[in-house]
Amino acid sequence: MTVLARLRDKYDVVAREAAKFGAVGAVNTVLDFAVLNLLVFGFGVQPLRSKVASTVVAATSSYLMNRHWTFRHRERQDVRREYVLFFLLNAVGLGISLAVIGVVRYGFGLDGALWINLANVVGIGFGTLFRFWSYRKFVWTAADQVQEAAEDGDTVAAVVLDTTQPRERAS
Repeated sequence: MTVLARLRDKYDVVAREAAKFGAVGAVNTVLDFAVLNLLVFGFGVQPLRSKVASTVVAATSSYLMNRHWTFRHRERQDVRREYVLFFLLNAVGLGISLAVIGVVRYGFGLDGALWINLANVVGIGFGTLFRFWSYRKFVWTAADQVQEAAEDGDTVAAVVLDTTQPRERAS
């Protein structure tokens, strides 16, 4: 197979994954916004707490959709390993969203529906870029590839391995 053909095949796989990931993301973004707005403007819950709750709901839905559709062709690992990694990486994505909402709400003092939702859009955008990269690299990939990356000095891979390895119990 020529180099050009291999590149085209790799691009096709990434493009299909990105399209499916985008569709899953769109569905779960609507879910995230619905829960966030219901909690903040329907029940008066503080925006950062509401964002945590909306992210947990949307991330659970996203995990199931991505596992069974977007990345179904990739090597599977133990569900517990995937689930832990998925939510660990979603926590980073949540941190990105919380930082943006926090800056808008507490840094600039803007707390209207328009500002909270715009901040949410920006946070979701940055978090989505991180999640797509990290899911492909760490969640739905062969465990030995993560191990090799850690051995090659990839700090994120080393942290991922450390958080998913069973702990030895002291006797």
